[in-house]
Amino acid sequence: MSSASFHGYVGVQRRGLIALPTDLRRRLHLDEPGAQVEVTERSDGVIELRPALPVDAAQAWFWTERWQEREREVDDHVAAGRVTVHSDGDDFLAHLDRL
Repeated sequence: MSSASFHGYVGVQRRGLIALPTDLRRRLHLDEPGAQVEVTERSDGVIELRPALPVDAAQAWFWTERWQEREREVDDHVAAGRVTVHSDGDDFLAHLDRL
């Protein structure tokens, strides 16, 4: 995780809205679709905010439409029995050489 940190003040609007600084939102990936902030009120009066992403930013590539198309393609091959099972890595590599 980044060693960068933020300390400062943000205004609270009449409806309870707050705006996080742009740099903070970007660094914590809160500018991504579906991002949320978990809010915890502690007994000592401290309000904790934690970024909550529906998909971990490091795994977002897996959920792109192109990757999911490829996953469905593989699922179709498996369902149709178009697979080859190898006993070990050498057997797999030999199969690739034959292709």
